[in-house]
Amino acid sequence: MEQAYLDLCRKVMAEGNQKSDRTGTGTKSVFGHQMRFDLQEGFPLLTTKRVPFGLIKSELLWFLRGDTNIRFLLQHNNHIWDEWAFERYVKSEDYLGPDMTDFGLRAVEDETFNQIYLTEKDTFCQRILDDEVFAEKYGNLGNVYGSQWRHWQTKNGETIDQIKEVIEMIKHSPDSRRLIVSAWNPEDVPTMALPPCHTLFQFYVANGKLSCQLYQRSADIFLGVPFNIASYALLTHLIAHETGLEVGEFVHTFGDAHIYNNHFDQVKEQLSRDVRPFPKLVLNKEKQSVFEFEMEDIQIENYEPHPAIKAPIAV
Repeated sequence: MEQAYLDLCRKVMAEGNQKSDRTGTGTKSVFGHQMRFDLQEGFPLLTTKRVPFGLIKSELLWFLRGDTNIRFLLQHNNHIWDEWAFERYVKSEDYLGPDMTDFGLRAVEDETFNQIYLTEKDTFCQRILDDEVFAEKYGNLGNVYGSQWRHWQTKNGETIDQIKEVIEMIKHSPDSRRLIVSAWNPEDVPTMALPPCHTLFQFYVANGKLSCQLYQRSADIFLGVPFNIASYALLTHLIAHETGLEVGEFVHTFGDAHIYNNHFDQVKEQLSRDVRPFPKLVLNKEKQSVFEFEMEDIQIENYEPHPAIKAPIAV
């Protein structure tokens, strides 16, 4: 199954269109692609490079909590959303440190600037952990995924818990074609630190199995997509567990699927490696609801990947 991901990498490297992008980095990109993963054949955590499962777990649990503040993530040593919160702080009137307003590529390519940037960001993250008032003001990313999943705002001032509603529909109306959760709320997009890349997902029940299809409008193939695959596979397992179903397929559908220009060497290295068997996911069967799960309730076994491959993130 991992071959589907590697085939996407090869396709984009060989056939992708060279495009500019919001970050100024540049990408090779294709529009419209689909991958399928049979979750009965193993948990799709890539093996051609190590993917940190702890970060995937904590981010998904953060979404499921309806949380939008990075403090929960930092408490679990998860730094994948730091840059967006830090960028907001740097652009605020309260930030009095060195000029960080152009910390995109420069923060990666300029060694001196990079050290200053990392020091400032570390200080910011520690203050988020130590100072609740500061965290409330600068740790929040706007109405990103968790807010839309659990607290979608209606025009009459009420909220919709999309996750709870879809679980109830799976239990009581499994043949429904409305088993959908959307993270894309046009009204909230301007105030989000990062508009949702994985915008909408739909569940499908057949033959006692739960499948999930994700539509992802924008996909960073090297850094982001391995996380997205594992995260939605895990979500499918959790909801299947609560609803008494087996897992079926995870179907990953893309809009703009791209490889950043400064990730080409890393992708080539990954493509040179052999594929190994997927690991096994183990859930705590004593937990009944997806909202009861903690980090220790979700484990993987027999994960023996190749070493991690580092690459800069485009902000």
